[in-house]
Amino acid sequence: MRSSGFRRTCTAAIASALALTGLAACGSGGEDTAGGKTRITVNCMPPKSAKIDRQNFEDDIKTFEKANPDIDVVGHDAFPCQDPKTFDAKLAGGQMEDVFYTYFTDATHVVDINQAADITSYVKEMKGYSDIQQSLRDVYTVDGKVYGVPRTNYSMGLLYNKKLFQQAGLDPAKPPATWEEVRAAAKKIAGLGKGYVGYADYSAQNQGGWHFTAEIYSQGGDVVTADGKKGSVDTPEGKAVLQNLKDMRWTDNSMGTKQLLILNDVQQMMGSGKLGMYISAPDNVPILVKEKGGKYEDLALAPMPGGKGTLIGGDGYMFSKKASPEQIRAGLKWLEFQTNAPGTGLNNWKRAADLKAPVGLPEPRLWTGATDAKDQELKKQYANVPVENYQAFLDGSQQLTAKLEPPKAQQIYSVLDGAVSSVLTKKDADIDGLLKDAQSKIDGILARG
Repeated sequence: MRSSGFRRTCTAAIASALALTGLAACGSGGEDTAGGKTRITVNCMPPKSAKIDRQNFEDDIKTFEKANPDIDVVGHDAFPCQDPKTFDAKLAGGQMEDVFYTYFTDATHVVDINQAADITSYVKEMKGYSDIQQSLRDVYTVDGKVYGVPRTNYSMGLLYNKKLFQQAGLDPAKPPATWEEVRAAAKKIAGLGKGYVGYADYSAQNQGGWHFTAEIYSQGGDVVTADGKKGSVDTPEGKAVLQNLKDMRWTDNSMGTKQLLILNDVQQMMGSGKLGMYISAPDNVPILVKEKGGKYEDLALAPMPGGKGTLIGGDGYMFSKKASPEQIRAGLKWLEFQTNAPGTGLNNWKRAADLKAPVGLPEPRLWTGATDAKDQELKKQYANVPVENYQAFLDGSQQLTAKLEPPKAQQIYSVLDGAVSSVLTKKDADIDGLLKDAQSKIDGILARG
């Protein structure tokens, strides 16, 4: 799933320099040279309705082409960047652009159906590629070969309201580090009075299964076995996830009476100032402020409670199987400028600040070493949000095991939705039975291939 919304429908893209809204592929680029120039088509160009992002993208093309007069970049726009209704059909028909957008979880599938160019020998020429975090490079590496380049990334954490923490007698500088501490804090916040909710969670439209996955990762568990062939939810870690939710909902009454919540419901609750905590990625913060009535100074982030793991996601670009060597090289140069260098393209934090977009959020954070340091320095220089509110997340998330979504994620999430919604709506829900049933269904999903 997308961190800011239901992944497969992409309903909550941020209209800022941090995350371009945009479009699915139009057809492939055709001739790779024109007038002595190498021509590449690239998708995920923001639509005309996203005026600022569109102008930024067009300006980036002009700047890039001026510096690289032998390359023509042709942007294709639509919404969303990857439309699930057409993505597989365009792949199968060989109709993708020369450089096309994918979610992390789609990389292996694109390679499996032989629609991605092997760029292993070319990425060595891409400045800064080796500085990208290894775990992110691994997403686009299949059987030792490289097929893509990461664009943005996110990891889950605990989003909390500092103001409510203070009102409840909690220290906002010491957010909960365990699920036991989350439960205790939620109970105190709910005790502030009618209408206050300590902790909220999703439990519908596959989003409950998505959060169950993040929560079991945080405790060192998984939803599938290491080989991806069997379910792995009927475990002590899976039971701990459901038991904690059940205890907060029915014993502590800290999750409120309204359940079967989805992303927008929880964001509305947090924006209203009556919700203490929910798990989220950093890109929820500007949405809460711009659309839901929240305040930057009140919103803070901590690492995932549990201390063992965090769910990560993101997106990147792959190359058409039809792309020529010249187009691959030109595409990598474009990505180096537009998505993979501090201070340019998506990472032009000065431009973002000038346009009043939020600067200083802890993610995306693509790189390591000197490149990461330069990006962090630029973010700090142009920050217009309270970066101190995210320091705990920055410090702690780096210590957690980063794990991608499981195979057949949406089908698995649908199954897990049932388990999560049951414990939140039925006081007598049988956790052991729910997990046994969920694992059996997941086994069936994975067995079908």
